[in-house]
Amino acid sequence: MRLKTLFLLLIVIAMGALATLNWAALATPATVSLGVMEVQAPLGLIMLALTALLCVFFLVYVLTLQGSVLMETRRHAKEMTVQRELADRAEASRFTELRTFLEAQHRSGHQALLERLDTLEARILARVLESDNSTAACVGQLEDQLRHRD
Repeated sequence: MRLKTLFLLLIVIAMGALATLNWAALATPATVSLGVMEVQAPLGLIMLALTALLCVFFLVYVLTLQGSVLMETRRHAKEMTVQRELADRAEASRFTELRTFLEAQHRSGHQALLERLDTLEARILARVLESDNSTAACVGQLEDQLRHRD
């Protein structure tokens, strides 16, 4: 039990014990003024009954308050669940958009890379042909020089 609950329970037990031990004094009739008239009644029992009624009233009040807080908490939990689901859907949508964007970027980058590779291949092929032609020309000159020497 929590400390507050234990303290309240001890007070109620003390009140009960005090009322039991002093029952004769509580039940003694006395003149009680009700404002417009006076009656003979046990003042102690009237005060004890009013105290018990006040306790019941506060108990009902606390239970009602706790019930309303519980209902409010449930409502907030439901709202939070709805908001979380909405945020999850929005995040999934953003991931889908990001994936689409990245795929488009990948495709365009891949296409640009292929075009560049084609350009480089064409340049390399041209250089190879130039190199072949240069080599053939050099070999031809060397042959001519060898023929002229003989």
